[in-house]
Amino acid sequence: MKLLAGAPGTAAAMLRFLIFTACRTNEVVEGQWSEIDRPGSTWKIPGERMKMDQDHYVPLTDPALAVLNEMRDGRQRELIFTNPDGGAFSENAMLAVLDRLGYGHVTVHGFRSTFATWAEECTDYPDGVREAALAHKYKSETTAAYQRGQKLEKRRALMKDWAKFLSGANVTQLDNWKAG
Repeated sequence: MKLLAGAPGTAAAMLRFLIFTACRTNEVVEGQWSEIDRPGSTWKIPGERMKMDQDHYVPLTDPALAVLNEMRDGRQRELIFTNPDGGAFSENAMLAVLDRLGYGHVTVHGFRSTFATWAEECTDYPDGVREAALAHKYKSETTAAYQRGQKLEKRRALMKDWAKFLSGANVTQLDNWKAG
C-alpha cells in the first residue's frame, strides 16, 4: 500500500479505492459520482452492475473517501475514474499499475481474496458480515430467505479495521531483524 500510495495516476488511485472497498474490478471501473453518498459515507452500487443483480451498499472509510477527494477537481463527468480521454478505463488498467510497480504476478481480484482471508484469520467478525462485505450470496437458500439485511454498520466496522490493517497501523516494523 505504501508503494501504491506513491504511484501517480488515476488508475493507481482506482486500484487503491478497489482495495479499500474490497469490490470487484468492474464495480470500481464503472463507479459513478451519483452513487456516492458523502454524508452517509456509503457507495450504492446498482444491482445491474452487481454479480447478484441486487443493489449493494459499500461503507466508505476515511482512506476510501480520501481517494474520492483526490478525484474531485471540478471537471467531473459521471464516472469517478476516467481515463485520459474522459471515458472508462479498461479492466486491465489496474493490472498495468501492478505491473509497473513490479507486482505483475499479482491479480486485482486477489485483493478480494486477501480481504476474505484477513477477515477470517485475523478478526472475529461473523462469516455473514464478511460475506455481505464481499456481496456474496448465501449458499443455503433457507439462510438467504431469512437473512435479508445489509449488515451495513457491522460492515462499516469491518471496513474500518481493514483500512487500519492496510495502513500498517497494527503492524510492528522489525528493523535489522535476522532469523536464527
